[in-house]
Amino acid sequence: MGNAEIKSALWEQIDERKDELIQLCSDLISINSENPPGHMEEITKYICSYLEQNNIDYEVLRPCPDTPDIIATLGKDSGRTLLLNGHSDVVPVGDLDKWDFDPFSGKVENGKILGRGASDMKAGLGGLLFAMAIIRKNNINLNGKAVLTVVPDEEVSGEMGTKWLIENNVVTGDACIVAEPSGFNNIEIGQKGSVWVKLKARGKSAHGSLAPYAGDNAIEKIIKILKELKTLRKIEAEYPPEIADVIKKSKEIAKEELQIPGVENIIDHITVNIGKISGGIKTNMVPDYAEAEVDIRLPVGIKAAIVEDKIKETIEKYSLTGIDFECDWKAEANYTDAKSEIVEIVAQNAKQILGVDVTRTYQWASSDARYYRQKGIPTLQYGPANTEGIHSYNETVDVKDVIDSTKVYVASIIDYLNQ
Repeated sequence: MGNAEIKSALWEQIDERKDELIQLCSDLISINSENPPGHMEEITKYICSYLEQNNIDYEVLRPCPDTPDIIATLGKDSGRTLLLNGHSDVVPVGDLDKWDFDPFSGKVENGKILGRGASDMKAGLGGLLFAMAIIRKNNINLNGKAVLTVVPDEEVSGEMGTKWLIENNVVTGDACIVAEPSGFNNIEIGQKGSVWVKLKARGKSAHGSLAPYAGDNAIEKIIKILKELKTLRKIEAEYPPEIADVIKKSKEIAKEELQIPGVENIIDHITVNIGKISGGIKTNMVPDYAEAEVDIRLPVGIKAAIVEDKIKETIEKYSLTGIDFECDWKAEANYTDAKSEIVEIVAQNAKQILGVDVTRTYQWASSDARYYRQKGIPTLQYGPANTEGIHSYNETVDVKDVIDSTKVYVASIIDYLNQ
């Protein structure tokens, strides 16, 4: 049989076994893997058991005792390698009173799977696992190798997960599919960069009644820097002309999904969020110490160095003393060519399954995809998603989207490795 016949047969099997697929996703959601705190042993054990039951080779590596990375392999060493990636951790559920259902129920209701991680990204992870299992069950010959990495720490920046695996050459490949939530008719091929800044200001204490003549107010120093950092929002990115269409479509998608006036500007502008600020001891004392933490996101076309330059410029502009700062997290914006082979393969299969054209966009947040792109590996994100619940309350995913995404994964593995 050719690829088309193989894919068609496997799609039929996915439809026949859809209850197994949905149960797998429900089981993953029902396991509490909030990060922090990052207790990942139970879900790791479940995934390893699933791989064993389906005769898929795997190993678990631990760069730290509490960070288990699962590497599952299908196919043979000769030929190309297609990387598949998912994370098993989820963000905390927050205030339980704000949920309309148990966030760890994994319940299926009205065509949706309910629970924390449903979209981000246990349904996508379940789809990848099921795709590998159905290929293995049918003994499909692959002229190459599919390597699935399941990492435990994407929600806390992936230092001991994808970053460690890539930087230490534990895994490498010719292309990569990350099952992060993108929406059934969208492929995310790029993302913004980010800089997390921590500012520390030292001053001199005095009686509050003597301000501003006595003492040196540390909070006022912080405020001056924060005010200048906010001006970065006015800068519009200068990006290569060949990605103009992707930028335009990304802005349209952001406007449509988020439904907030002006929100589309997050795609080609810097965003600045003052996330934490503290300082002072007592109301009637001039504060001698203050600090702030800022999350800055950078579009394609603007480098991270602009943030450090702005802080130094502000310190000089206001002749500030006693200022320390560090960029404790830094990542440049990154993207994959919209016409790269893996993007075209996923787009064509999605269109065949869904019957609609699939867009190619950049996301306004970030993910582990950046680590693959930094190594020169063409990488995309494609996975089922209901955007409104991600990193929020009442997270869900549509059953139909899970089934369709799994079909796309199966087809893309076969097409990429059996060219």
